[in-house]
Amino acid sequence: MQDLQEVFNRIRETKQKAKEIKQMYKDALNSSQEYNDILEKLENLKIRKKQIETDLKEDSSNDFKQLDAYRMHVKTDNELLSDLAINKLMAGETIEIKDGEDQRYEPQFSVRFKKA
Repeated sequence: MQDLQEVFNRIRETKQKAKEIKQMYKDALNSSQEYNDILEKLENLKIRKKQIETDLKEDSSNDFKQLDAYRMHVKTDNELLSDLAINKLMAGETIEIKDGEDQRYEPQFSVRFKKA
């Protein structure tokens, strides 16, 4: 069985190599005049797109307020669902839910590491 530290070090080395290749690619793109011209045109189009979106949102502001409320409800309900699942798991109960078409869902847990 491999050591955790060895695998972690290998992941870091691989990420560093990938980062170097990405940087070389970015440098090559930045040196291309055609690429920079297209980026400028794209930025202008993004600004225009944002203006159109803003105008449409102002026209139907009530719908977007309701959309924001729905998003918040989904977010809080997802947190509640996770909390309930963890509590049931800690109590030793089996965790399973079904949707309207009798499709079963099982929880997936993951472990991530971050700097201490």
